[in-house]
This record gives sequence, structure tokens and C-alpha cells, in this order.
Amino acid sequence: MTGRYQSIYNQSMADPVEFWRDAAEAIEWDRFPTTILDESDKPFYRWYRGGRLNICHNALDRHVAAGRGAQVALIHDSPVSDSKRFITYAELLDQVARLAGALRDQGVTQGDRVIIYMPMIPEAVAAMLACARIGAVHSVVFGGFAPHELATRINDATPKVIMSASCGIEGSKILPYKPMLDAAIDQAHHKPAHCIIFQRPQAHAALTPGRDLDWGQAMEAARPADCVMVEATDPLYILYTSGTTGQPKGVVRDTGGYAVALKWTMEHFYGLKPGEVFWTASDVGWVVGHSYIVYGPLLQGCTTLVYEGKPVGTPDAAAFWRVIEEHKVVTLFTAPTAFRAIKREDPNAELIANHDISTLRALFLAGERSDPDTLNWAETHLKVPVIDHWWQTETGWPIAGNPLGLDLLKVKYGSTAVPLPGWDIRVLAADGTPVKRGDIGAIVARLPLPPGTLPTLWNAREQFFKSYLADFPGYYQTSDAGFIDDDGYIFVMARTDDIINVAGHRLSTGAMEEVLSGHSDVAECAVIGVADALKGQLPLGFIVLKRGVDRPHAEILAEIVKKVRDEIGPVAAFKQALVVERLPKTRSGKILRGTMQKIADSEAWKMPATIDDPATLDEIGTALKQAGYAKAG
Repeated sequence: MTGRYQSIYNQSMADPVEFWRDAAEAIEWDRFPTTILDESDKPFYRWYRGGRLNICHNALDRHVAAGRGAQVALIHDSPVSDSKRFITYAELLDQVARLAGALRDQGVTQGDRVIIYMPMIPEAVAAMLACARIGAVHSVVFGGFAPHELATRINDATPKVIMSASCGIEGSKILPYKPMLDAAIDQAHHKPAHCIIFQRPQAHAALTPGRDLDWGQAMEAARPADCVMVEATDPLYILYTSGTTGQPKGVVRDTGGYAVALKWTMEHFYGLKPGEVFWTASDVGWVVGHSYIVYGPLLQGCTTLVYEGKPVGTPDAAAFWRVIEEHKVVTLFTAPTAFRAIKREDPNAELIANHDISTLRALFLAGERSDPDTLNWAETHLKVPVIDHWWQTETGWPIAGNPLGLDLLKVKYGSTAVPLPGWDIRVLAADGTPVKRGDIGAIVARLPLPPGTLPTLWNAREQFFKSYLADFPGYYQTSDAGFIDDDGYIFVMARTDDIINVAGHRLSTGAMEEVLSGHSDVAECAVIGVADALKGQLPLGFIVLKRGVDRPHAEILAEIVKKVRDEIGPVAAFKQALVVERLPKTRSGKILRGTMQKIADSEAWKMPATIDDPATLDEIGTALKQAGYAKAG
């Protein structure tokens, strides 16, 4: 492989310290780091020791000082509330500085924690930046999370203040937040000193005297706060990983490394220039929202788009095309599940013809595996590069992808392309030995990880070591499984626990899903391994059909079984699939395969905290019982 990407990647491997020293020059520092990589406490590495900066200054103040205050920093497009707002860099800076002043008035100082429990509104972005402005550590909890899950995070983060809103809006449904917040505080051992509540017109929240403050009144009474310079190694935020049970797992993000990595990726990976409109169709409650709705685009001086709506149903499957046309979106980043939803409703993409989406330069997909059929559908109808890339809450930014900002490399369907500079990716067997090229194993990253990745877990250093570093000494364990081909392309096939063992053969459920999704009648699918007395495990498929398909299910299922046999082989032992109306997913679109497997095998399971609609698991349970599974209960 030749070209700019390969040259830069080689530099990052040959001399990572010099590479990341150069990248740090793109950030404004109060004091430039004295030690680029601190290796004194292996395997707990730290980047940019001795550096001092403020990420809010880099995201807002520096652009205003450079004369770009009149540029729109944030567009809020909310079909669910039928409203749009356009906020310039100067306006956002004023709001953030005043909100930071309001936090300071409630006693929040550097290092204190603030929980943010809010819907997709500009105030959520302002809340995050206001915390960063005064050196407070924010922890965003997805708006609408159940009280118990919020309570566990309150106990772990021990916030001095919680910032929330009166409600969220899910489609046409108003979801009051304050009763859930009150219930969470009642359950929690730790009690915040104050809550600051933003009143939305759709619902009014009753304030608790002495504890709760009205957001608008607190802003009016506050004096704008200046930026507080923090150490590069100081925490910027805690983000609890989805689906945690018991003791929550709080990923810590340091300030300096994160700022450098995000600034670098905005230009060199996503290929965005200052002033361009970057739309990440996600939520601020997820890592994607932290990195590429809030910090990344603003560090780069882009216009970020905050969308409060769905890919379909607000009002229809043309929602994304309307937003792209209206706001002249250059780059869209979303989860594959969003495009599967659009494809299901509008299989031939007829609605695109009603909109001018000519400003769109690229589509990036991440959050789960992008099946080749969906990727190909998007390429065909959008007529732009569609880039599947791979990363995690823990990493904070992409591990691998097609580096549009450097070179657009050859696309291989099913692959997340190549490792980004800074990432030394290997595939290992269970005993830690390298596997042959093309063989499936555990995907790991050689230490030290690049800047911006998690240095630890909140108040859980030993848990961090056990979860990520202990199984493969010298490497970070991604818990993803896959292989690397002869060209160095990475194929992430499944989570490690989604590799099933059929009569001694290790098989990827992701490979089977790839075959299923290629059937012309299938909108989306999932494959799990179910217990089998003879072979240990057998694959079981679930398929959701496209709108308008009215062929007999038995006919479609027979074709699917034959397709897997033809494309993977009899070794897959794929003999059964179920047609379902929808698949159970998290709010970020990840299919809950692990929970489905437990239900099928009649094992004890717990409702995942991040589930989008609990009723979907009841539907799956019913389908499994009808097929002879899920016999307990």
C-alpha cells in the first residue's frame, strides 16, 4: 500500500512521540506539554504530562478571537418540536460562559462532577462545554434513562450538581424527565446539592424548593465565567458504558489527549474544513455524541448539527434527506441501523429524488457492524463514498476506517479498512499467540494506546486493568473478534462472545448476518448461537422483512438457509431462522444479541439499561417459544 495514508501511518508507528508532538501543535495550550508520553507507570500510560489547556477555549473562544464569531456553530433541527435554532460561535460562547458562571455560583469548582441528563437540545451541548470551561468533570447520562440506572451513576460519580430538562420528546410522545430524576435522587445514597432544570414549553417541571433552580433564572443571575486552565491529564468527563449492571463502568477521558486526537481526526480522517456543516445523527448521551456532535466539530471550527428526531417517522423516511438539503450538510455520520430503517421503509430510495443532497460529500457509518448490503444500498443511492469505521466508547475516536482526509482507499465490503495512525492492531488466539492472516481471533491493540483513549475507569483502576489489559499482556483487549487480510484490512466480525462454537468450529455470527442481509427481501437481521446437546451451539437467525414483502415466510426462510449453505458452507450448520417484526436494540441502535441468546437458552437475564423499547424482548421471547426455545418461565 502506498500513498499519503501509508506514509503517515508508518511515521506514527516508527516514532509515536514525535508524531503526537506534531499533532499537539494544532491545539492552543496555556503551557505546552513537557513530556509527550509518560511511561513511568506501565501499563498505565499518560499523554501530554505537564501540558495545561482548556478544551472549551479551543472549541469556542479561539474561534471568536480569530474573528469568526458570526459563523453558525450549532444548528438545532427538531422535527419532534417543529423548531429550528441557529446559534453562532459568539452566541454559544456567551451562553456557555453564563452557564459556567451559574455552576460556579452553586459551588462547582475544578474537579467537581456534574451529571447532565438531557434531551437533544442546544442546552445539553452548552452544559457540557460549561463544565469543561471551569474544569468540572461532566458525566452525561442518556436522557430518559430509568431512575435506577441514573441512581447508580449518581452514586458512582457523586455529582455536586445535576443539570436536566423538564422533558424529552420521543416521536410524538412527551417524556417528562423530572419525575425520573426525582426518583433517582430518592434512590441514590449520594444527594446532589442542586439541580438546574431547563423548562421546555412542552412540559413544565415542578421544582423542589431549596434544591432545584430554574435554568433561565440561574443564567440571568450569573456573571460569565472565564476558562480555567487544567492539566492535560485531568479528566474531562466520565461516560458510563452501555448495558452496565451492578457497579457501573465509568470510562474516563483526559483533556489534552482527547483534544489533540479529535482535532486530528476531524481533518485527517473525516476530511472536514472549518465552516463546513458536519452532522452526526446520534445523541450526546453516547461517545459518538461527545466526540463528534460536541467537541470534534467545534474544535475544528465546523458547524455542528444537533438533530432531535428519527431517521423514519419524523415525519417519514425522507427526514435525513430534508435535513441534508436544508442545512447543506457536507458529511453525515450515523449508525447502520438508521439506514436499515430508511431502506426498510423506502427500499428503492424513491424519496431521495425529492431533495437536493448535492452538498453531501461522504457518509460515515459506525456503532455496529455495517452489513455490505446496507453499505452498497447507501453507495448506490447517495452516490458518495460510504465509509464503515470502527471504534468504541473506551477509545473515544476511530480505531480503523478508510481515511478520507488522507486517501480514499479501496473499499472492501465487510471491512472497516485500515488502522488509523497511532493504532497497532493485532489478532491473537486465546493463548496470546498471533493467528495466521485471514484467521479469526481476538482483536487487540498494542500498548501504549494513542492519545484520547481511556487512561483508566473512574475510581476503578484495578477493574480497568482486569477488563482491558490482563488477558493479553502488552495489549488492549477490544473484546471484538475478527481477522486481518493480506492487504492489512481489518474485518470486525462480532463481539468476542458472538463467536459461536459449532462442533469445534469457531464461526462468526457476523459472517452469517452478512449473507442473510444480502437477501433481497431482508431489511435487517441478527444471528445468535443457541445451545445444542450434540454440537454445542447452533446458529439461529432472526429476519425483519422489507415493507411490502408478502411472499410466504417458509419460502423466504428456505432460500436463506440455502444461501448460507452456499456462501459459508455446510459447516455453519445454519438450518433455522425466524421472521420477526423488529429486533431489540439499544437506543444507539446496537442489537441485543447477548440478551436474545440468554432468552433462547432459558438462562436468567436482566433488562438492559440502554434498551430502546422493552416490548421488543417480549416479542422475541414469544417467537422463540413458538420455535421451541425459551422454555423456562
